[in-house]
Amino acid sequence: MAVIAAVFLGIAVGFAAPDFAKELKPLGTGFVNLIKMMISPIIFCTIVLGVGSVRQAAKVGKVGGLALAYFLAMSVVALAIGLVVGNILHPGSGMDLTDSVKDAGHTAADKADEGLVDFALGIIPTTMVSAFTVEKVLQTLLVALLAGFALQGMGAAGEPILRGVQHVQKLVFRILAMIMWAAPVGAFGAMAAVVGETGTDALKALATIMIGFYVTCALFILVVLGTLLRLATGVNLFKLLAYLGREFLLILSTSSSESALPRLIAKMEHLGVSRPVVGITVPTGYSFNLDGTMIYLTMASLFIADAMDQPLGVGEQISLLLFMMIASKGAAGVSGSGIAVLASGLQSHKPALVDGVGLIIGVDRFMSEARALTNFAGNAVATLLIGTWTKEVDHDRVARVLAGELPFDERTLVDDGHGAAHGAAHGAAPGASAAEAEADAVPGQVSMDKASVKA
Repeated sequence: MAVIAAVFLGIAVGFAAPDFAKELKPLGTGFVNLIKMMISPIIFCTIVLGVGSVRQAAKVGKVGGLALAYFLAMSVVALAIGLVVGNILHPGSGMDLTDSVKDAGHTAADKADEGLVDFALGIIPTTMVSAFTVEKVLQTLLVALLAGFALQGMGAAGEPILRGVQHVQKLVFRILAMIMWAAPVGAFGAMAAVVGETGTDALKALATIMIGFYVTCALFILVVLGTLLRLATGVNLFKLLAYLGREFLLILSTSSSESALPRLIAKMEHLGVSRPVVGITVPTGYSFNLDGTMIYLTMASLFIADAMDQPLGVGEQISLLLFMMIASKGAAGVSGSGIAVLASGLQSHKPALVDGVGLIIGVDRFMSEARALTNFAGNAVATLLIGTWTKEVDHDRVARVLAGELPFDERTLVDDGHGAAHGAAHGAAPGASAAEAEADAVPGQVSMDKASVKA
């Protein structure tokens, strides 16, 4: 409720005092940075605990391979949907192009000038520790997987280390819970700044593509993801979205899906998906499962082509967008990655269109919210789907959590037995280890974690 009030207050301040509102931007930036600070340790702990407690490495490879295949398929579907809607709306017709707009497009293109080789090498950190100090999720993912497989190979000798990592995970989630108290302040600053900077003129001028993009994203989530989720898992999409309501509000106010990444990991584990599936699918999805970004790239490209009176043929559209689908993986995690990937893709494929990128910058902040919300929903659904296909989901627990019978503990963000809603760990057998107690408290983790813990 505090975040909702802060969002409306930020909008009011943005309209009433735009110059003052622009100065509030550091409040939103600071809050998002605080959460980003926690992403690497949370991903590391989750993956090390998940992979390290699995007896067979093949299981981890199966989860990763299935996840990547699914991400690729959904990217193609998202591109196709954006292509159809963009060709129906023709949103760029009637736009004017100025010199300042041309410069903005080339500036954005320079920000994402990274090839696939650079991207691949960028996954390898300078040192094992440096993976925790840079904003590259995939570097943390690599180090965590190596550590997890190493602990897996150590057998019983690695159990004390696993228990130590488990305690560290509880600590970092507690710190995250403390940071979340600053969410209303961050939401207020972020929303006030964007309204103050954008104003109403740009919104009116670019209303067609904004509304079209929001509607397309909504249809993708409700029709494509909702149908897939219902057929594969039997779960109602609206119940899942309601369960993740706080995370969606957080993304809406900060315009960053990364702000909700640590909470998504905690909530999907609480929901009943096994830790290895959550630990591999969620971080990987944040780099490779970008459904909202795919739709955005499609519609924005067609918008710019129409605005510059250089419409693309069907063949050109498909080849350009397939190129951007690959390029977007290399720019995952880059600040303002939507505009950066769009500009760099156009520059590499059809340079004449780069001049038009500046046309869309005015409302990119509002469109980035829809991108982030769609990407987040896609990763939540993907985690449940991958878990179901690999038989690593406790469906009884999923039903109970979505029905409200097992509420998520906002004070700890992790089922560690220290919250009022999670007393199960206290009922563990005398002498049971912390790992066993948590396994008993979280039935969803049992399938891949508990056997190795007791071994």
